[in-house]
Formats: sequence, structure tokens, C-alpha cells
Amino acid sequence: MELKDYGMSRERGFLSHYEIDEIALPSLFDEVKEAAGNLSGLLSTGRVRHWLDQLADPGLEDWAREAAEEEVRTAMVHYSFLVQAYVWGEPLPPAHLPANLARPMVAVADRLGQAPLLPYSAYVLDNWARLDKSGPITLENMYMVQNFLGGADENWFVMIHVAIEAEAGVLLDNAAKLVTVAQQGDAAEAERLLVEMDAAWERIYGHFGRMTEQCDPYIYFHRVRPYIHGWANNPALGDGLIYDGVDRFERKPQAYRGQTGSQSSIVPSMDALFQVGHSDDPLRQFLDELHHYRPVPHRRFIEDLAAQSTLRGFVSGSGSQSLKDAFNACLEQTARFRTRHLEYAASYINKQAGSIAGNDPDVGTGGTPFMKYLKKHRDENRAQLVT
Repeated sequence: MELKDYGMSRERGFLSHYEIDEIALPSLFDEVKEAAGNLSGLLSTGRVRHWLDQLADPGLEDWAREAAEEEVRTAMVHYSFLVQAYVWGEPLPPAHLPANLARPMVAVADRLGQAPLLPYSAYVLDNWARLDKSGPITLENMYMVQNFLGGADENWFVMIHVAIEAEAGVLLDNAAKLVTVAQQGDAAEAERLLVEMDAAWERIYGHFGRMTEQCDPYIYFHRVRPYIHGWANNPALGDGLIYDGVDRFERKPQAYRGQTGSQSSIVPSMDALFQVGHSDDPLRQFLDELHHYRPVPHRRFIEDLAAQSTLRGFVSGSGSQSLKDAFNACLEQTARFRTRHLEYAASYINKQAGSIAGNDPDVGTGGTPFMKYLKKHRDENRAQLVT
């Protein structure tokens, strides 16, 4: 396995190999780019639908099939933000998404093999740029390009995820190498790669720990999170959202999952490499469903890792305690990451939602009771060390 076969790199991991501010969309996107660029202003008027209803449908079906992937992914970022703003930008969500948004949204999503709403890839992986193009991908040298309301809390939330994804490139590159190394039976190289991954996890954990510096839990819950919900298991939308003008949907409501960090492919890749299994529960079913919301190459990477990895058996039978220790250290790092995720879910969602009448504090943006099952998955992860 090699990362380049999946559009990935050691330097960027699952992040886009380009930067969105460098992608020039054709002139038929001028009106859409203007609206997307002033989305915070449109939302602040309190009648964002009035303004977005006036956008023309540029008829993207033919363009989306033929255009460069980088351009289609950039269009996906802008259109998915507009769609989310249309649905969640006023007190009560609409039953219909108008054809001028529904048709182009479906066209670009179809080309990419993704659902026609905001995915993690458009929210984070493709929605960043460096300020100094000769500098590194760090929190001090990047910005979130497309926003909803904007502001430090929204920006920082996404930037932390971008920093984590960039750091994870080492994990993913070493994971691909470990598939071959384990098959070759090279214990020394396997240990070296695992020790290097452990160090990368420390850097990731350092970025994750900075979330509270500029993203306040109250602001996140009330000013950032509302726009990233989906249409599935959401009482406000009943059976889902009707996409006007999309013939194959036959005017039937579509129920898609909301954007969530659980669509990140880092932890699933590690579970695939280390052959960590989870017993059946609502969160596992939810995560299995979310797999299909990821970019197609990222799905393929996870699936290939799971199919080809023999690392657990190799380490278990190696007779090398230092190799087992290195393996277990990386496994513990994913459990530690899940623990920090659980802590943030408690402070940024559970605690905030608990003060709102009629709001279930245990239900995440994807529509699943996350608190109970995040703990269970963390504990299952930790229980699968090699001895």
C-alpha cells in the first residue's frame, strides 16, 4: 500500500492535496461564490432563505461530470455551506430545499460519490489554506476559508481538526508501510514505525488539547454547531428534506446524516490497522453508516487496510516484548484520543444541551446517543492489547 494511490501524502494525510484558495472556479459560479463569501452577512439578516432563493441554478450536471476533481470539491464546499445555511439559518427548517440549490448540490455530490449535504470533507479536509504558502500546516499558519457566521470559535474548531489531520499523515503513511513490514516479518522495522506513530499521536494530542483556547463550549453549541446538523433522526425535519427538482428522489424526503468529526478517517484507519473490533451497538451501526459519507478514496484506504493488515497476529507471535509494547502504546493512544473526544462531547454538547428544555443532551449531530457508546468503544479499544 502507498498513500499516493489514495490521493494522500505523509505531509497532509487525508487533507486535500491542494488549497481551496488556489482553485479558480469558472464564471458560472460567480453568483454562488459571492453568496458563499458573504454567508455570515446573509445569515445575520435573519432571512437567509430570501437571499438564497434568488440564486440562479447554473445547471452543473454536465460540468460536474467533466470538471477537474479539485474544482468539484471546491464547489462542494461552497454549495454544502449554502444548503446548510438555507435549512438551519432561520428558526424553523423548511420541508423543501429549492431546486436552485438542490440540483447543483446533488450534481457535485454525485460526481464525488457523497451525500448531497455538508460532509466532514467539505467542512474540514478541503476547507483550509495556509497564509504563508512556503510555511507548514500549523495553527499559526492557516485559516478556515468558507464559514457560516465566522468568528474565532468557528474558525478555531475547524483549524484544530485541520492541524490534527495534517499531523496524522505520519500515522497513515506508517500504517501503509506496516502492512508490508508485517508480511515480511521485519520486527525491528515494525517497532521503529510504531514508535514513530506513538510520537505523532503525542503531537496530535497536543493539538486536540488546545481546542478550548479559542473555541468556547457555549459559543460552539449555540453559534457553530446548529449549522452542521443533518436531516436524519431530527424531529424538526420529520422524515427528512425534499430536494426539489431532483427527479430520482421523486419528491420523497431524504434523510442524511449531519457533519460530524466521526466522519474523520483517522481512528477507523487505526482500528483497521490494529484489527480492533467493536461489538454491535447503535454507535457502531452509526459509524458503519458514516463510512459511506467519506470521500471514496478514503473509504478504499480503510477497507484495504482492514483487508491486508496482519499486524496484530505478527506482533502477538513475535516473541518481542518491545514490539508488543510499541503496538500497545499506539493502541492506547487511540483509546486516549477517544477519551478526549468523550470529554469534549460532554463539555461542548452534553452539558450545553442539558440546559435546554426538550433537547436530548446525549444525541449528537448525527442523531445517535453518543455519550454511553463513546465510553463503550473507548473501553473496547483499550481491552484489545496484545500480551
